[in-house]
Amino acid sequence: MLTGSISGTAKLLFVSQPAISRLLAYSEQRLGLVLFERIKGRLYPTPEAHRLFIEVNAVYESVRRVNEVASDLLENRMGRLRIACTPNLGQALIPNAISRFYERFPDVRITLDTLIPSVLLQAVLTQQVELGIAFLHDAHPNVQSELLHENNIVVALPAGHPLASQEAVHVSDLASEPLIGYGSDIPLGQVMRKLLLDTGCASNVMVEVQQAHVACALVQSGVGVALIDELTMAGPVWTHVVTRPLVPAASAPVSIMRPVLTPLSRPAVEFVATLESLVARSG
Repeated sequence: MLTGSISGTAKLLFVSQPAISRLLAYSEQRLGLVLFERIKGRLYPTPEAHRLFIEVNAVYESVRRVNEVASDLLENRMGRLRIACTPNLGQALIPNAISRFYERFPDVRITLDTLIPSVLLQAVLTQQVELGIAFLHDAHPNVQSELLHENNIVVALPAGHPLASQEAVHVSDLASEPLIGYGSDIPLGQVMRKLLLDTGCASNVMVEVQQAHVACALVQSGVGVALIDELTMAGPVWTHVVTRPLVPAASAPVSIMRPVLTPLSRPAVEFVATLESLVARSG
């Protein structure tokens, strides 16, 4: 699956090519499935092989994590922490929290996944991660959500834009402006659509994106204006973007999510405390 050939697999595993051929033939016979099509001397995985690979890889990752935990226990380390966040929160908030966390707990090993909200929720549900930080709240009955930050939405404008001369921007001011929008499955997109619907304002969405920091980059390039949450704006320095308060006010709350029935490890408890302290200081 990874090398595309028997010779490449043999080199990867430091065994002979005939040994790999015999193992492949035995696997296909035992399973009763054709795993690879042989075309012009190369191996091409069948759909059945792809499905099996996903499951086998998941088992391999689980075994690897068990070995890591056993190693941590043997060496009396505090442990590991696997967390996930949405990509925009991975621009500043979570890296800053990890930096502060390591000031107190330098021996903890952290794995950080950046995932879209729907995938992140599944990762929390299936306990692939211990904590998820995202624009989601009350997302699933088996997931406990704790509000971390209200996260106000602001209007992001290219520097020098006429609306930048106003102290605040009303939703109606955006009716004739080229807007950067979001997909309907993105929390910011849902907030934006509700805001426009509630105020009866039309919109002129020119570009639709999936992530707020991409919207901000488009604003910086002069493509249009966007509604962006304040935590995203606190990330990289956007030198050609100015922000103004939005009227009426709206927010994209950020929550910390965890499986309902699973107690948090000590590293997870301490990381949550670090996050809460960081947000409280910045707020």
